[in-house]
Amino acid sequence: MANKPRIPKGTRDFSPIEMAKRNYIFDTIRQVYRLYGYRQIETPSMEELATLMGKYGEEGDKLLFKIQNSGNFLGEVSDEELLARDVAKLSSRFCEKGLRYDLTVPFARYVVMHREELTMPFKRYQIQPVWRADRPQKGRYREFYQCDADVVGSDSLLNEVELVQIMDEVFSRFGIRVSVKLNNRKILSGIAEVVGEADKLVDITVAIDKLDKIGLEGVNDELRERGVSDEALAKLQPIIGLQGSNDEKLATLRRILAGSEVGLKGVEETEFVWHTLSRLSLRNEVELDLTLARGLNYYTGAIFEVKALDVAIGSIAGGGRYDNLTGVFGLPGLSGVGISFGADRIFDVLNQLDLFPKDSVAGIRVLFVNFGPAEAAYCLSVLSEVRAAGIAAQLYPDASKMKKQMGYANALSVPYVVLVGAEEMAQHAMVLKDMVSGEQLSLSSVAELIEKIS
Repeated sequence: MANKPRIPKGTRDFSPIEMAKRNYIFDTIRQVYRLYGYRQIETPSMEELATLMGKYGEEGDKLLFKIQNSGNFLGEVSDEELLARDVAKLSSRFCEKGLRYDLTVPFARYVVMHREELTMPFKRYQIQPVWRADRPQKGRYREFYQCDADVVGSDSLLNEVELVQIMDEVFSRFGIRVSVKLNNRKILSGIAEVVGEADKLVDITVAIDKLDKIGLEGVNDELRERGVSDEALAKLQPIIGLQGSNDEKLATLRRILAGSEVGLKGVEETEFVWHTLSRLSLRNEVELDLTLARGLNYYTGAIFEVKALDVAIGSIAGGGRYDNLTGVFGLPGLSGVGISFGADRIFDVLNQLDLFPKDSVAGIRVLFVNFGPAEAAYCLSVLSEVRAAGIAAQLYPDASKMKKQMGYANALSVPYVVLVGAEEMAQHAMVLKDMVSGEQLSLSSVAELIEKIS
Protein backbone atom coordinates (compact mmCIF):
# COMPACT_ATOMS: atom_id res chain seq x y z
CA MET A 1 0.00 0.00 0.00
CA ALA A 2 1.41 3.38 -1.03
CA ASN A 3 2.48 5.76 1.74
CA LYS A 4 0.17 8.72 2.26
CA PRO A 5 1.82 11.83 0.76
CA ARG A 6 2.78 14.69 3.05
CA ILE A 7 4.60 18.01 2.96
CA PRO A 8 7.63 19.07 5.04
CA LYS A 9 6.95 20.47 8.51
CA GLY A 10 6.72 24.22 8.53
CA THR A 11 5.29 24.45 5.00
CA ARG A 12 1.69 24.74 3.80
CA ASP A 13 -0.63 24.15 0.88
CA PHE A 14 -3.01 26.99 0.02
CA SER A 15 -6.54 26.43 -1.29
CA PRO A 16 -8.03 28.56 -4.11
CA ILE A 17 -9.90 30.69 -1.53
CA GLU A 18 -6.74 31.13 0.56
CA MET A 19 -4.77 32.06 -2.56
CA ALA A 20 -7.42 34.61 -3.55
CA LYS A 21 -7.06 36.21 -0.11
CA ARG A 22 -3.26 36.12 -0.27
CA ASN A 23 -3.28 37.69 -3.71
CA TYR A 24 -5.52 40.47 -2.37
CA ILE A 25 -2.78 41.17 0.21
CA PHE A 26 0.06 41.03 -2.32
CA ASP A 27 -1.83 43.12 -4.89
CA THR A 28 -2.70 45.82 -2.33
CA ILE A 29 0.92 46.10 -1.16
CA ARG A 30 2.17 46.03 -4.75
CA GLN A 31 -0.20 48.85 -5.77
CA VAL A 32 0.98 51.09 -2.93
CA TYR A 33 4.65 50.39 -3.61
CA ARG A 34 4.16 51.37 -7.25
CA LEU A 35 2.25 54.49 -6.19
CA TYR A 36 5.39 55.67 -4.39
CA GLY A 37 7.72 54.94 -7.30
CA TYR A 38 9.18 51.57 -6.27
CA ARG A 39 10.06 49.11 -9.03
CA GLN A 40 9.94 45.34 -8.76
CA ILE A 41 12.88 42.96 -8.93
CA GLU A 42 13.28 39.25 -8.18
CA THR A 43 16.33 37.29 -7.06
CA PRO A 44 17.01 33.52 -7.11
CA SER A 45 15.60 31.30 -4.38
CA MET A 46 19.13 30.06 -3.71
CA GLU A 47 22.27 32.09 -3.16
CA GLU A 48 25.91 31.22 -2.70
CA LEU A 49 26.42 30.34 0.99
CA ALA A 50 29.23 32.88 1.08
CA THR A 51 26.63 35.55 0.28
CA LEU A 52 24.38 34.53 3.17
CA MET A 53 26.72 33.40 5.96
CA GLY A 54 27.73 35.95 8.58
CA LYS A 55 24.99 38.47 7.74
CA TYR A 56 22.38 37.49 10.34
CA GLY A 57 24.45 36.77 13.42
CA GLU A 58 25.35 33.37 14.85
CA GLU A 59 21.71 32.34 15.40
CA GLY A 60 20.73 33.36 11.87
CA ASP A 61 23.55 31.29 10.37
CA LYS A 62 22.18 28.22 12.16
CA LEU A 63 18.77 28.75 10.55
CA LEU A 64 20.03 28.79 6.97
CA PHE A 65 18.82 25.94 4.78
CA LYS A 66 21.91 24.61 3.03
CA ILE A 67 21.71 22.83 -0.34
CA GLN A 68 23.80 19.71 -0.79
CA ASN A 69 26.18 19.78 -3.76
CA SER A 70 25.27 17.52 -6.65
CA GLY A 71 27.61 14.81 -7.90
CA ASN A 72 30.22 13.00 -5.82
CA PHE A 73 30.37 15.49 -2.94
CA LEU A 74 32.22 12.93 -0.76
CA GLY A 75 34.98 12.43 -3.28
CA GLU A 76 37.41 14.94 -1.79
CA VAL A 77 36.51 14.33 1.88
CA SER A 78 38.91 12.12 3.82
CA ASP A 79 37.89 9.29 6.17
CA GLU A 80 39.42 11.26 9.05
CA GLU A 81 37.18 14.26 8.33
CA LEU A 82 34.10 12.04 8.18
CA LEU A 83 34.98 10.29 11.44
CA ALA A 84 35.61 13.64 13.16
CA ARG A 85 31.89 14.42 12.65
CA ASP A 86 32.50 18.20 12.58
CA VAL A 87 29.11 19.15 11.14
CA ALA A 88 29.96 22.81 10.45
CA LYS A 89 33.18 21.90 8.66
CA LEU A 90 31.59 19.07 6.67
CA SER A 91 28.61 21.15 5.59
CA SER A 92 30.99 23.78 4.21
CA ARG A 93 32.49 21.02 2.04
CA PHE A 94 29.15 19.47 1.05
CA CYS A 95 27.17 22.67 0.46
CA GLU A 96 28.04 25.72 -1.60
CA LYS A 97 24.53 27.18 -1.86
CA GLY A 98 21.62 27.90 0.46
CA LEU A 99 18.00 29.06 0.35
CA ARG A 100 17.65 32.78 1.01
CA TYR A 101 16.91 33.71 4.65
CA ASP A 102 15.46 37.12 3.83
CA LEU A 103 15.22 39.51 0.86
CA THR A 104 17.53 42.25 2.18
CA VAL A 105 20.90 40.50 1.87
CA PRO A 106 20.13 39.19 -1.66
CA PHE A 107 19.07 42.75 -2.52
CA ALA A 108 22.41 44.10 -1.26
CA ARG A 109 24.17 41.50 -3.41
CA TYR A 110 21.99 42.54 -6.38
CA VAL A 111 22.88 46.22 -5.95
CA VAL A 112 26.61 45.48 -5.89
CA MET A 113 26.44 43.21 -8.96
CA HIS A 114 24.28 45.63 -10.98
CA ARG A 115 25.65 48.93 -9.63
CA GLU A 116 26.52 50.32 -13.08
CA GLU A 117 22.98 49.69 -14.37
CA LEU A 118 21.18 51.39 -11.49
CA THR A 119 20.16 55.03 -11.12
CA MET A 120 20.61 56.20 -7.54
CA PRO A 121 18.69 56.49 -5.35
CA PHE A 122 17.33 53.09 -6.34
CA LYS A 123 13.85 52.21 -5.06
CA ARG A 124 12.89 48.55 -5.34
CA TYR A 125 10.23 46.23 -4.05
CA GLN A 126 10.30 42.46 -3.91
CA ILE A 127 7.58 39.94 -2.99
CA GLN A 128 9.02 36.42 -2.77
CA PRO A 129 9.27 33.47 -0.37
CA VAL A 130 12.12 33.01 2.11
CA TRP A 131 13.18 29.95 4.11
CA ARG A 132 14.37 29.47 7.70
CA ALA A 133 15.28 26.19 9.37
CA ASP A 134 13.36 27.29 12.45
CA ARG A 135 11.36 25.06 14.77
CA PRO A 136 7.82 25.05 13.32
CA GLN A 137 5.10 26.26 15.66
CA LYS A 138 1.85 28.22 15.53
CA GLY A 139 2.40 31.33 13.42
CA ARG A 140 6.00 30.40 12.59
CA TYR A 141 6.81 28.62 9.34
CA ARG A 142 9.91 27.42 7.55
CA GLU A 143 8.69 28.83 4.25
CA PHE A 144 6.90 32.17 4.11
CA TYR A 145 6.62 35.29 1.98
CA GLN A 146 8.17 38.69 2.57
CA CYS A 147 7.01 41.91 0.91
CA ASP A 148 9.98 44.29 0.99
CA ALA A 149 10.59 47.83 -0.18
CA ASP A 150 14.01 49.51 0.07
CA VAL A 151 15.73 52.72 -1.00
CA VAL A 152 19.51 52.65 -1.42
CA GLY A 153 21.90 55.40 -2.38
CA SER A 154 20.35 58.17 -0.28
CA ASP A 155 20.97 59.33 3.30
CA SER A 156 17.88 61.55 3.34
CA LEU A 157 15.50 60.99 6.25
CA LEU A 158 12.64 61.78 3.87
CA ASN A 159 12.96 58.13 2.86
CA GLU A 160 12.07 57.09 6.42
CA VAL A 161 9.09 59.46 6.32
CA GLU A 162 7.93 57.97 3.02
CA LEU A 163 8.17 54.40 4.30
CA VAL A 164 5.97 55.26 7.29
CA GLN A 165 3.48 56.82 4.85
CA ILE A 166 3.51 53.58 2.86
CA MET A 167 2.79 51.50 5.95
CA ASP A 168 -0.01 53.88 6.92
CA GLU A 169 -1.52 53.70 3.42
CA VAL A 170 -1.35 49.91 3.16
CA PHE A 171 -3.01 49.25 6.52
CA SER A 172 -5.62 51.93 5.85
CA ARG A 173 -6.52 50.13 2.63
CA PHE A 174 -6.80 46.86 4.55
CA GLY A 175 -8.96 48.54 7.19
CA ILE A 176 -6.59 47.43 9.98
CA ARG A 177 -6.02 49.91 12.82
CA VAL A 178 -2.33 49.90 13.70
CA SER A 179 0.31 51.63 15.77
CA VAL A 180 3.59 52.37 13.99
CA LYS A 181 6.42 52.06 16.52
CA LEU A 182 9.50 54.21 15.87
CA ASN A 183 12.99 54.17 17.41
CA ASN A 184 16.62 54.65 16.38
CA ARG A 185 19.58 52.34 16.90
CA LYS A 186 21.76 55.40 17.60
CA ILE A 187 19.49 56.20 20.55
CA LEU A 188 19.99 52.66 21.81
CA SER A 189 23.76 53.04 21.39
CA GLY A 190 23.60 56.28 23.37
CA ILE A 191 21.61 54.59 26.14
CA ALA A 192 24.23 51.82 26.36
CA GLU A 193 26.91 54.53 26.66
CA VAL A 194 25.24 56.58 29.39
CA VAL A 195 24.47 53.53 31.56
CA GLY A 196 28.15 52.54 31.30
CA GLU A 197 27.77 49.41 29.13
CA ALA A 198 28.70 50.62 25.63
CA ASP A 199 30.39 47.29 24.83
CA LYS A 200 27.17 45.42 25.56
CA LEU A 201 24.95 47.20 23.03
CA VAL A 202 23.98 43.97 21.24
CA ASP A 203 23.17 42.21 24.54
CA ILE A 204 21.03 45.14 25.66
CA THR A 205 19.12 45.47 22.38
CA VAL A 206 18.51 41.72 22.10
CA ALA A 207 17.11 41.62 25.64
CA ILE A 208 15.01 44.79 25.33
CA ASP A 209 13.54 43.46 22.08
CA LYS A 210 11.95 40.63 24.12
CA LEU A 211 10.13 42.96 26.54
CA ASP A 212 6.66 42.12 25.15
CA LYS A 213 7.35 38.39 25.44
CA ILE A 214 9.16 38.01 28.78
CA GLY A 215 8.30 41.22 30.67
CA LEU A 216 10.58 43.69 32.46
CA GLU A 217 11.82 41.23 35.08
CA GLY A 218 12.64 38.71 32.37
CA VAL A 219 14.62 41.37 30.50
CA ASN A 220 16.51 42.33 33.65
CA ASP A 221 17.31 38.68 34.42
CA GLU A 222 18.62 38.14 30.89
CA LEU A 223 20.76 41.30 31.09
CA ARG A 224 22.27 40.13 34.38
CA GLU A 225 23.09 36.77 32.76
CA ARG A 226 24.80 38.68 29.95
CA GLY A 227 26.99 40.52 32.46
CA VAL A 228 25.22 43.90 32.69
CA SER A 229 25.85 45.40 36.14
CA ASP A 230 23.13 46.19 38.68
CA GLU A 231 24.17 49.84 38.57
CA ALA A 232 23.61 49.93 34.79
CA LEU A 233 20.28 48.13 35.19
CA ALA A 234 19.13 50.76 37.70
CA LYS A 235 19.96 53.55 35.23
CA LEU A 236 18.21 51.63 32.44
CA GLN A 237 14.82 51.19 34.17
CA PRO A 238 13.45 54.76 33.85
CA ILE A 239 14.61 54.92 30.21
CA ILE A 240 12.82 51.71 29.25
CA GLY A 241 9.67 52.88 31.04
CA LEU A 242 9.73 56.44 29.65
CA GLN A 243 6.18 57.80 29.31
CA GLY A 244 4.54 60.84 27.72
CA SER A 245 3.94 62.22 24.24
CA ASN A 246 6.51 61.73 21.50
CA ASP A 247 7.71 65.34 21.95
CA GLU A 248 8.03 64.83 25.73
CA LYS A 249 9.97 61.58 25.26
CA LEU A 250 12.35 63.25 22.81
CA ALA A 251 12.91 66.20 25.16
CA THR A 252 13.68 63.82 28.04
CA LEU A 253 16.05 61.81 25.84
CA ARG A 254 17.95 64.99 24.93
CA ARG A 255 18.68 65.49 28.64
CA ILE A 256 19.48 61.85 29.38
CA LEU A 257 21.79 61.46 26.36
CA ALA A 258 23.50 64.87 26.68
CA GLY A 259 26.85 63.12 27.17
CA SER A 260 26.53 60.82 24.14
CA GLU A 261 27.25 62.20 20.69
CA VAL A 262 25.81 59.18 18.89
CA GLY A 263 22.75 59.21 21.15
CA LEU A 264 22.01 62.87 20.39
CA LYS A 265 22.42 62.17 16.69
CA GLY A 266 19.74 59.50 17.01
CA VAL A 267 17.44 61.94 18.83
CA GLU A 268 18.01 64.54 16.09
CA GLU A 269 17.14 62.04 13.35
CA THR A 270 14.04 60.84 15.20
CA GLU A 271 12.87 64.41 15.79
CA PHE A 272 13.08 65.14 12.07
CA VAL A 273 11.12 62.00 11.13
CA TRP A 274 8.47 62.55 13.82
CA HIS A 275 7.99 66.29 13.22
CA THR A 276 7.72 65.75 9.45
CA LEU A 277 5.18 62.96 9.93
CA SER A 278 3.16 65.03 12.41
CA ARG A 279 2.48 67.55 9.64
CA LEU A 280 1.06 64.87 7.35
CA SER A 281 -2.47 63.47 7.38
CA LEU A 282 -1.69 59.97 8.63
CA ARG A 283 -4.62 57.77 9.58
CA ASN A 284 -2.75 55.65 12.12
CA GLU A 285 -0.78 56.57 15.23
CA VAL A 286 3.01 56.82 15.27
CA GLU A 287 4.65 56.21 18.66
CA LEU A 288 8.24 56.62 19.80
CA ASP A 289 8.98 53.31 21.56
CA LEU A 290 12.36 53.02 23.27
CA THR A 291 11.86 49.29 23.85
CA LEU A 292 11.84 48.70 20.10
CA ALA A 293 15.25 47.27 19.18
CA ARG A 294 14.78 44.99 16.12
CA GLY A 295 17.01 41.93 16.38
CA LEU A 296 19.01 42.12 13.15
CA ASN A 297 22.49 43.52 13.63
CA TYR A 298 22.70 45.43 10.36
CA TYR A 299 20.32 48.25 11.40
CA THR A 300 22.17 51.49 12.18
CA GLY A 301 19.54 54.27 12.30
CA ALA A 302 15.75 54.52 12.34
CA ILE A 303 13.86 51.29 13.08
CA PHE A 304 10.15 50.61 12.64
CA GLU A 305 7.62 48.06 13.76
CA VAL A 306 3.85 47.89 13.25
CA LYS A 307 1.40 46.37 15.73
CA ALA A 308 -2.29 45.68 15.07
CA LEU A 309 -4.49 47.37 17.68
CA ASP A 310 -7.50 45.04 17.53
CA VAL A 311 -5.81 41.61 17.39
CA ALA A 312 -3.28 40.09 19.79
CA ILE A 313 -0.47 39.15 17.42
CA GLY A 314 3.20 39.99 16.92
CA SER A 315 4.48 42.72 14.62
CA ILE A 316 2.89 42.73 11.15
CA ALA A 317 5.49 44.98 9.48
CA GLY A 318 8.91 46.34 10.30
CA GLY A 319 12.20 47.64 8.98
CA GLY A 320 14.94 50.20 9.41
CA ARG A 321 18.02 52.03 8.18
CA TYR A 322 21.26 50.19 7.38
CA ASP A 323 24.32 52.27 6.52
CA ASN A 324 26.77 49.78 5.06
CA LEU A 325 25.15 46.45 4.24
CA THR A 326 26.65 46.47 0.73
CA GLY A 327 30.13 46.96 2.21
CA VAL A 328 30.52 43.23 2.81
CA PHE A 329 30.17 42.77 -0.96
CA GLY A 330 32.81 45.33 -1.89
CA LEU A 331 30.69 48.49 -2.18
CA PRO A 332 31.15 50.43 1.09
CA GLY A 333 29.31 53.56 2.14
CA LEU A 334 26.02 52.91 0.34
CA SER A 335 23.21 53.67 2.78
CA GLY A 336 19.76 52.16 2.57
CA VAL A 337 16.46 51.96 4.43
CA GLY A 338 13.63 49.50 3.99
CA ILE A 339 10.47 47.89 5.33
CA SER A 340 8.84 44.48 5.08
CA PHE A 341 5.19 43.48 5.47
CA GLY A 342 4.42 40.16 7.17
CA ALA A 343 1.90 38.73 4.71
CA ASP A 344 1.09 35.64 6.80
CA ARG A 345 0.28 37.62 9.95
CA ILE A 346 -1.67 40.20 7.94
CA PHE A 347 -3.68 37.27 6.53
CA ASP A 348 -4.51 36.13 10.07
CA VAL A 349 -5.51 39.64 11.16
CA LEU A 350 -7.77 40.19 8.14
CA ASN A 351 -9.37 36.79 8.76
CA GLN A 352 -9.97 37.42 12.47
CA LEU A 353 -11.47 40.86 11.83
CA ASP A 354 -13.43 39.65 8.77
CA LEU A 355 -11.93 42.41 6.65
CA PHE A 356 -11.39 40.58 3.37
CA PRO A 357 -13.64 42.21 0.72
CA LYS A 358 -16.26 39.77 -0.55
CA ASP A 359 -15.08 40.18 -4.14
CA SER A 360 -11.50 39.30 -3.15
CA VAL A 361 -12.44 35.61 -2.97
CA ALA A 362 -14.91 35.63 -5.86
CA GLY A 363 -14.34 33.07 -8.60
CA ILE A 364 -16.46 32.95 -11.72
CA ARG A 365 -19.47 35.26 -11.82
CA VAL A 366 -21.60 33.21 -14.19
CA LEU A 367 -21.83 29.52 -15.16
CA PHE A 368 -23.36 28.41 -18.47
CA VAL A 369 -25.25 25.12 -18.16
CA ASN A 370 -24.29 22.48 -20.74
CA PHE A 371 -27.36 20.82 -22.33
CA GLY A 372 -25.43 19.13 -25.17
CA PRO A 373 -23.05 19.70 -28.11
CA ALA A 374 -25.25 22.16 -30.03
CA GLU A 375 -26.14 24.21 -26.96
CA ALA A 376 -22.52 24.19 -25.77
CA ALA A 377 -21.33 25.50 -29.15
CA TYR A 378 -23.94 28.29 -28.98
CA CYS A 379 -22.89 29.21 -25.43
CA LEU A 380 -19.21 29.40 -26.35
CA SER A 381 -19.83 32.36 -28.64
CA VAL A 382 -21.79 34.12 -25.88
CA LEU A 383 -19.02 33.30 -23.40
CA SER A 384 -16.45 35.07 -25.57
CA GLU A 385 -18.43 38.31 -25.43
CA VAL A 386 -19.04 38.01 -21.69
CA ARG A 387 -15.33 37.48 -21.01
CA ALA A 388 -14.43 40.34 -23.35
CA ALA A 389 -16.50 42.55 -21.03
CA GLY A 390 -14.17 41.51 -18.16
CA ILE A 391 -16.62 39.11 -16.50
CA ALA A 392 -15.28 35.76 -15.26
CA ALA A 393 -17.45 33.05 -16.84
CA GLN A 394 -17.38 29.30 -17.48
CA LEU A 395 -19.25 26.67 -19.47
CA TYR A 396 -19.76 23.41 -17.57
CA PRO A 397 -17.62 20.95 -19.58
CA ASP A 398 -19.99 17.95 -19.57
CA ALA A 399 -23.67 17.60 -20.46
CA SER A 400 -24.38 16.20 -16.98
CA LYS A 401 -27.69 16.19 -15.15
CA MET A 402 -29.02 19.63 -14.22
CA LYS A 403 -28.83 18.80 -10.50
CA LYS A 404 -25.10 18.09 -10.75
CA GLN A 405 -24.37 21.31 -12.67
CA MET A 406 -26.41 23.42 -10.24
CA GLY A 407 -24.65 21.70 -7.31
CA TYR A 408 -21.33 22.67 -8.89
CA ALA A 409 -22.45 26.32 -9.11
CA ASN A 410 -23.60 26.30 -5.47
CA ALA A 411 -20.37 24.68 -4.24
CA LEU A 412 -18.33 27.47 -5.90
CA SER A 413 -20.77 30.22 -4.77
CA VAL A 414 -21.38 31.27 -8.37
CA PRO A 415 -23.97 34.09 -8.23
CA TYR A 416 -25.52 33.56 -11.70
CA VAL A 417 -26.31 30.64 -13.99
CA VAL A 418 -27.28 30.92 -17.67
CA LEU A 419 -29.54 28.30 -19.27
CA VAL A 420 -29.71 27.99 -23.06
CA GLY A 421 -31.75 25.06 -24.36
CA ALA A 422 -33.11 24.30 -27.83
CA GLU A 423 -36.06 26.68 -27.32
CA GLU A 424 -33.82 29.59 -26.25
CA MET A 425 -31.47 28.95 -29.18
CA ALA A 426 -34.38 29.14 -31.63
CA GLN A 427 -35.42 32.48 -30.13
CA HIS A 428 -31.85 33.82 -29.78
CA ALA A 429 -32.55 34.20 -26.07
CA MET A 430 -31.22 32.91 -22.75
CA VAL A 431 -32.46 32.46 -19.18
CA LEU A 432 -30.49 34.06 -16.34
CA LYS A 433 -30.95 32.57 -12.88
CA ASP A 434 -29.95 34.45 -9.73
CA MET A 435 -28.56 31.70 -7.48
CA VAL A 436 -29.17 33.72 -4.30
CA SER A 437 -32.78 34.84 -4.83
CA GLY A 438 -33.78 32.06 -7.23
CA GLU A 439 -35.26 34.65 -9.63
CA GLN A 440 -35.15 33.81 -13.37
CA LEU A 441 -35.15 36.34 -16.22
CA SER A 442 -35.50 35.79 -19.96
CA LEU A 443 -32.95 37.90 -21.84
CA SER A 444 -32.89 38.66 -25.54
CA SER A 445 -29.26 39.75 -26.06
CA VAL A 446 -25.74 39.32 -24.78
CA ALA A 447 -25.59 43.06 -24.04
CA GLU A 448 -28.58 42.68 -21.72
CA LEU A 449 -26.92 39.70 -20.01
CA ILE A 450 -23.71 41.68 -19.44
CA GLU A 451 -25.65 44.60 -18.00
CA LYS A 452 -27.50 42.35 -15.54
CA ILE A 453 -24.46 40.50 -14.18
CA SER A 454 -21.94 43.36 -14.20
